[in-house]
Amino acid sequence: QQAAAANGYTVSTAAVADHASAEAFLEAFDRLERQGAEGIILGVPLELESPAMRARTERTPATRSERTSLEEDAPLAVDQRAIARLAVEHLLDLGHKTVWHVSGDDYWTETQQRSEAWEQTLRDRGIVPPPLIPADWTPESGYRAGRTIAAIPEATAVFVSSDEMAFGLIRALHEAGRSVPDDVSVVSVDDIALAAYASPALTTVRQPFEAMGRAAALRVIAQIEGHEAVGEMPSTDPQLIVRSSTAPPRSAR
Repeated sequence: QQAAAANGYTVSTAAVADHASAEAFLEAFDRLERQGAEGIILGVPLELESPAMRARTERTPATRSERTSLEEDAPLAVDQRAIARLAVEHLLDLGHKTVWHVSGDDYWTETQQRSEAWEQTLRDRGIVPPPLIPADWTPESGYRAGRTIAAIPEATAVFVSSDEMAFGLIRALHEAGRSVPDDVSVVSVDDIALAAYASPALTTVRQPFEAMGRAAALRVIAQIEGHEAVGEMPSTDPQLIVRSSTAPPRSAR
């Protein structure tokens, strides 16, 4: 919104329900077009490589909120597999024998990519991955996952796929008498503002949300006006932010 306003544009939003079909996204696109949208940013968890969506993006300038085009490997995409590798390698390098994983909602492509990279990183170290613990991005699902982890004495390290789920997981561990990080180390994803003020402060993998949102807005404005996008391309590299929710396991101290 700030980038749009600075360039003389206003922002309208067409929300789509959780777990909506691809057809629902097409309907939302059409709704914005009928309202006179000159360009559209698609912030969706699905791949939309279809003739119907292609036809729409050819007639109305559009970009993905984390991509410069509809292609998966476009340069604005955050490498979700790199996020998982950073988290898992950090925990293994601290001396943990394995890393459990609390995944996000299966509806999202990011969930699959992070889960695959978690499993592959463990296998690359000669470790058989433990069972994946599914969740759905909410603190409540993190809390349920935390109750599961608390019941597994040998679990000393967890990669949680969002900060909000980590809040719930840590609460469950605390209620079960398991300390973070003394008993269980936790790494999450996003680095939202509250992550630094949790107790303990979260070790998390930061994604450059603000910079990428601005870049997406500038790119679609450039498409509308027929010129090069204004401003430098932001770094899309995820960054591990180490705080106090991770430590070596007791056996390594």
